[in-house]
Amino acid sequence: MKLSASVTDIAKLMQGEIAAGETAVTAAIKDAGLNLRDNWRGQIVRAGLGQRLARTIRSEVYPKGHDSLNAAAMVWSRAPVIVEAHNTGPLIRSADGFWLAIPTPAAGKSLRGGRITPGEWERRTGLRLRFIYRRSGPSLLIAEARLSRKGRAVRSRSKTGRGLTSVPIFLLVPQVRLSKRLDLERPAKAALAALPAAIARRWSETR
Repeated sequence: MKLSASVTDIAKLMQGEIAAGETAVTAAIKDAGLNLRDNWRGQIVRAGLGQRLARTIRSEVYPKGHDSLNAAAMVWSRAPVIVEAHNTGPLIRSADGFWLAIPTPAAGKSLRGGRITPGEWERRTGLRLRFIYRRSGPSLLIAEARLSRKGRAVRSRSKTGRGLTSVPIFLLVPQVRLSKRLDLERPAKAALAALPAAIARRWSETR
């Protein structure tokens, strides 16, 4: 029996295998990136950080527009400072070296999103905050106000001041450690470890 193969046949076979490899690698990389993106988004939502922050997590595959044996996926956040803070649990200090103002439920929320500041609270309510120093425990910024049905401090409508009380609006602390609420590294390592098997599976499917 005589077996023979032309150089052209071998070249076509090799080219077909390379094309299958490019498709397999790119598909596996894309799946890994999307799965990691969804994992991070799910962590953010379960941590109570909201859908808005979760949607800042994006995934992209490079090179764009065609398959490649050197394909790579990038998973990132459009709000990296916020996400990384919840991922590492850093110690936060005031930028000016004084106090961090932590709003109480009576302060309400900022109209611009995020935590309300003492300045914004005074402008919004028209009330003045008063500093109360405490040797033990956090110091306070309080206001003479009326509590609404929702527990928010508001200006009293009574001319006699009926219903006014000293309401703690902000807690003042020199520093605070943000609790670690995310673990982004573990699923990233798991995705990387599972990639060779995913590529091999995809490659066998394209043959």
